[in-house]
Amino acid sequence: MTGAFGSYLSGAGLGASLIMAIGAQNAFVLKQGLKRRHVGIVVSICAFIDVLLIALGVGGMGALIARAPFLLDVIRWAGAIFVFLYGLRAFIAAWRGPGHLNASDGESQTAVGAASTVLALSLLNPHVYLDTVVLLGGIGARRGWPGNAWFAAGAMCSSIVWFTALGYGARLLEPWFEKDVSWRVLDVIVGCVMWWIAASLVFSR
Repeated sequence: MTGAFGSYLSGAGLGASLIMAIGAQNAFVLKQGLKRRHVGIVVSICAFIDVLLIALGVGGMGALIARAPFLLDVIRWAGAIFVFLYGLRAFIAAWRGPGHLNASDGESQTAVGAASTVLALSLLNPHVYLDTVVLLGGIGARRGWPGNAWFAAGAMCSSIVWFTALGYGARLLEPWFEKDVSWRVLDVIVGCVMWWIAASLVFSR
């Protein structure tokens, strides 16, 4: 049992360290949580994607992804374009001010729009596959049965707990967002993060 629990903790620790990094996906979940818009859908999609990719990685797909550089290049460029446009949208929102939150806010106003956006932010980022399928999956697969299953379970739990806490815990920050300037600052930060990620995707090798 000690070995199983150790594998679980290793997966949970490594998974948490990878998922807590500032990124496009986390920024979107945080903003949806602050606006209290379709949080359940967004959190569920993020968690499901991570759980699925971790399972595929531990199942051996990590080696296949590592041998498909062309596929990662396609995902990288598509992701860079999408993230750049999303960052541009955030800067426009900062310029317009928080009044746009009470009007039609494009995709994030509808459940379908929110789901489409989080799917794109999640799946058009090659680092998602490298972190979950290749890194987590590769490390977990080397442990053998049942250690690999416990390792994967730990990483999956970290993702579920993190996205749930980020999405539903964001409302605790609402007192800081009662002022218009706070929303403008958040939009600028989100825009900077998105453009930084877009640049890193373009110039990564």
